[in-house]
Amino acid sequence: MSTLVYRCLIKNLNFPKRQFISRVPRKQFHLTNVRCHGEYEWQDPKTPDEIVNITYINKDGDRTSIKGKIGDNILYLAHRYNINMEGACEASLACTTCHVYVHDDYIDKLPPAEEKEDDLLDMAPFLKENSRLGCQIVLTKELDGIEVTLPAATRNFYVDGHKPKPH
Repeated sequence: MSTLVYRCLIKNLNFPKRQFISRVPRKQFHLTNVRCHGEYEWQDPKTPDEIVNITYINKDGDRTSIKGKIGDNILYLAHRYNINMEGACEASLACTTCHVYVHDDYIDKLPPAEEKEDDLLDMAPFLKENSRLGCQIVLTKELDGIEVTLPAATRNFYVDGHKPKPH
């Protein structure tokens, strides 16, 4: 188990911190608060100024509108609200299962895709001009009202039908 996962488990189980301080002669080790993957997206906006409205459109055309906040990652936000966006690699830029189509009104408001994202998108089925990886889209106030459409299918590097649960 990785150190980050271990720290997240400890933090989420609410154990007293003193139980996890190890003492080695002449050295002291301790754990600090670490953000788990997507933890920020599980927090509600603190003020109305932080709210960024986003609409997810699934492959059947069903629309789900939610209120995100500045700094939210579209993939992790989808996990919070049970939007059917897989994200098999947990935003490590190793797959294309969070592939989305960004509405034309917003595609130019996003920063350009970096080379690694472009390379991965080349492998995504049903690629379009407005394709992006949801894990690379971080909400800003300029993106208020953004609509993203999920493609008809994604290339899953696990097995067909497998849908990992977010941590």
